Amino acid sequence: MTNKNIQNITHFGLILMILICVYFFSQGYFTNPQLLQATLSKAGILAPLLFILLQIIQVIIPIIPGGASSALGITAFGAVNGFIYNYIGICIGSICIFLLVRKYGHRIILKLCKKKDYDKYMKYTYDQNKFDTFFMLAIFLPCAPDDLLCMLAGLTHMSLKKFVCIILLGKPLSLIAYSYGLTQLFQIIERWL
Repeated sequence: MTNKNIQNITHFGLILMILICVYFFSQGYFTNPQLLQATLSKAGILAPLLFILLQIIQVIIPIIPGGASSALGITAFGAVNGFIYNYIGICIGSICIFLLVRKYGHRIILKLCKKKDYDKYMKYTYDQNKFDTFFMLAIFLPCAPDDLLCMLAGLTHMSLKKFVCIILLGKPLSLIAYSYGLTQLFQIIERWL
């Protein structure tokens, strides 16, 4: 698959996510979480598993904005369960993309992201100690390009153990900030509509 195809899929995913959000707004899902939960309950035990799978996929192949899917998880499953499902999916996806890059190298990164972004952040990998610190801080922050940084970490000498520790300890704070912030944004937009 070419870089252009991946970008087209990403754009399609973004448009699809916007359409889904518009539909959810029009149906009252963001103002009535019980309605969304009732809809998801039709999938039974598969609903959380499907959502976790969605989160894993969106980390590996960024077809939808991660923050938007995280807010959807909070809205759909409630604050605690939504956080847990987001956390599980994003952590598994981050570890998977790290291992994929570790195995296949920079070629996979260039297929999944823009070369401009790759070049912009690649410079941080030249000094392992500085990259480790930068990576740890970036994972804690909610606005960092986490997926790309996880890919770049796969190119460095960072151990899998260290990577997993940073992801498991760093993701909760940024995930809470993203999810809470986007949930609040959805509520503000709903009031305008």
